Amino acid sequence: MISDQGSSSKLRGRLAPSPTGAQHLGNARTFLIAWLHVRCQAGELVLRIEDLDTPRTKAWANEQAIDDLRWLGIDWDTTAALQSARTDFYLEVLEELKRKQLVYPCTCSRTQIEACWSAPHESFLDGVVYSGHCASRSVEDSKELDAKGERYAWRFRFGEGTSQWIDDYLGSQRLDAKRFLGDFVVARNYGPPAYQLAVTVDDHFQKITHVVRGDDLVYSTYRQLAIYGALGWEAPHWLHFPLVVGPDGKRLAKRHGDTRLSQWRQQGIGPERIVGWIAKSLGLTQTDAPISASDLLAVAIGLKDWWHRIPKE
Repeated sequence: MISDQGSSSKLRGRLAPSPTGAQHLGNARTFLIAWLHVRCQAGELVLRIEDLDTPRTKAWANEQAIDDLRWLGIDWDTTAALQSARTDFYLEVLEELKRKQLVYPCTCSRTQIEACWSAPHESFLDGVVYSGHCASRSVEDSKELDAKGERYAWRFRFGEGTSQWIDDYLGSQRLDAKRFLGDFVVARNYGPPAYQLAVTVDDHFQKITHVVRGDDLVYSTYRQLAIYGALGWEAPHWLHFPLVVGPDGKRLAKRHGDTRLSQWRQQGIGPERIVGWIAKSLGLTQTDAPISASDLLAVAIGLKDWWHRIPKE
């Protein structure tokens, strides 16, 4: 088994842009929260580009994300290797899950899953809760599938009962994860490992103690907690904040106009205007007057546990 390098006595956070396109206003807000949270507590910040979404990853988006962060005034202490360069490492952890019989090979297609094998149940994450059709398989059954040249996914076995954890912003969270989320994919016998496995492994071995991200990922936390527990790893603290929404109350998207940071940079708009808008939305300033990231940090340092001021809606 790979050596355990997790846990840290020093607060350590991360910025984790995904290079599937241009970074936008919503990304900027989450990155700024993560940066302020770490810097206010004299912690360390890791930059990690999460580039495993191969079909959607854009070659130009890596550097553009870095340029956008620097333009906003956000800095970091360490740059981690690209996820695409760490595939063998994730697969080594997958082997540990196999040894524990915590995963099984699933040959169900998305169409079959959506059709479901009984009355479908809506998932909080994936459209339809996986029915468990292949759950009776063992790890050893993969050998026969490999011999036939079949494509399959490795699904993690959720335990029975209610899972619960404390979000440092949202408070107590609880859910019967197996019922409402279902067994989930951590890897395939083709293509790169899945997000849930990669992000958990990275956060552990990069010694991330606090994860700041959008509240669209709250339910992913149950899956990642299950992996932490299966491997005997200490889980980080999580803080999930509301996403930026458009005038219609829906998550910010192209239909709301061009909110790309690169577009504003090209138009000569200063980052202070963006930071000023974000500062007001976080409840750190009374107006959206322009302010630099460094000046906003000074404001936040003067406010104890300032993130609790952020409106929950």
